[in-house]
Amino acid sequence: MAILIPLHHSSYAYPSTAAADVFFPASVHLPNVSRTSPRYCQLSDHQTPLVSPLPRSRISRTDKSLLNVSESCSEVELWAAANLRVRTFYEFNEQTFGIEDHKKYLADLEFEALKERVAGKKTGFRKVSCINATLPISLVSNISHDLCTSCKFSLNEEDRVVVGTLDLNQCVSLPHELVGMKPKTIGADFARAYLSNVCVANEFQRNGFGYELMAMAKNVAEAWGISDLYVHVAVDNEAAKNLYMKSGFSFESDEPAWQARFLDRPRRLLLWTALPVAYEL
Repeated sequence: MAILIPLHHSSYAYPSTAAADVFFPASVHLPNVSRTSPRYCQLSDHQTPLVSPLPRSRISRTDKSLLNVSESCSEVELWAAANLRVRTFYEFNEQTFGIEDHKKYLADLEFEALKERVAGKKTGFRKVSCINATLPISLVSNISHDLCTSCKFSLNEEDRVVVGTLDLNQCVSLPHELVGMKPKTIGADFARAYLSNVCVANEFQRNGFGYELMAMAKNVAEAWGISDLYVHVAVDNEAAKNLYMKSGFSFESDEPAWQARFLDRPRRLLLWTALPVAYEL
């Protein structure tokens, strides 16, 4: 996984210290940029937000029925997901000259890295799926013009907006992260997976989209034959830990303080959940 440009040293953008409600501390994969803010929980080279400083919008139960959570099936949808990750994982100084070009640069990096992972070209990964939560643009247009502009794509002649995203990674471990210890009796190379790059658009947090993403990720993992699913979370991210615990994860191990200091990031926990996949030995 690519290591990102430390934006906290840049005049263009810096990791936000706010927290998202879906603060998916799952690992994150914004391309070639490393993030270290407490706002994120990072799995490979990426992090996830904890809380959002922006107003959140509640949507009705009827509108929620229009939410679609599925595996990304096109490059235009991957591009929309890449833009959501940049938009969510970073705060930008909008007054800075050339800021839009900088955002596009970051999105391009994540897009290329995401395509490589999903195409199965990334060494160390057996399979990667980008799972997105999307809404019709008609439900988003009155809430956020910026979200519609940056995260829109077309599916079956319908314009939709990516409002949540995550990656499911079938692999033994993620770079620079705690390694899961299960399964112990069969090959971890095909039965273990990690979540990463989990986020929900700030405007749509507290609508349950995070749980929908988690449910779909579990379904896909089961279809792949995954028996043990992992996610990393910052040790002080109570909201994120609560989300994962409610989704069936439990504590397995924690990162030594010295390692977190060495990597210049918040110390994280490794959470685990079992999936109903059985192998006969």
